[in-house]
Amino acid sequence: MNQHFSGSLFMVAAPSGAGKSTLVNALLAQEPAIRLSISTTTRPPRPGEEHGREYFFTTAEDFQARVATGEFLEWAEVHGNYYGTSRLFVAEQMRAGTDILLEIDWQGARQVKKQFPQAAGIFILPPSIAALEERLHKRGQDEPHVITRRLLAAGGEIAHAPEFEYVIINEEFPVALQELSAIVRSARCRFSQQAARNASLFAQLGIHAEHAD
Repeated sequence: MNQHFSGSLFMVAAPSGAGKSTLVNALLAQEPAIRLSISTTTRPPRPGEEHGREYFFTTAEDFQARVATGEFLEWAEVHGNYYGTSRLFVAEQMRAGTDILLEIDWQGARQVKKQFPQAAGIFILPPSIAALEERLHKRGQDEPHVITRRLLAAGGEIAHAPEFEYVIINEEFPVALQELSAIVRSARCRFSQQAARNASLFAQLGIHAEHAD
């Protein structure tokens, strides 16, 4: 996909317990120009959820029809329900100048890269496996056998960190957040983003963007 968008696309992945969601929520709080991508799902809305806010809710039949037309950047079946990221939604938001962030796993990130090669991949690492285990226990959300399963899965997930452009080691949260914010601000200064955001200035200065990545 060779289009130049004025918005950037960020993909954040991590093993369970590395602090991805906490970091992302803190980033969104201080960077209002970034929007968390809204997934499409076939699972029923939970109490308090609204269509277009937490998720775009749809039927399995509609979802499969959209898979067939290639609408989704990435999609998966989880516990009998489908979840997917709409390529049309992401492209529309980026074209309007909005930065989009995807909380994603490595398989999804690989699918997204095929269609948006300019997407910035960011992998969050724990400072150690012992720290990861401690965080999972402190979180208090999972039974011991589930924590064991998550730790076993973490090794396989971490093995895919080299597929991402950026790696943040989440040892000290304020430092990790600062690094995540720096990546976002840096991406906004890429030639293609600046050319798309400031087309009239670039034309006035005689700068041509057709060879930009």
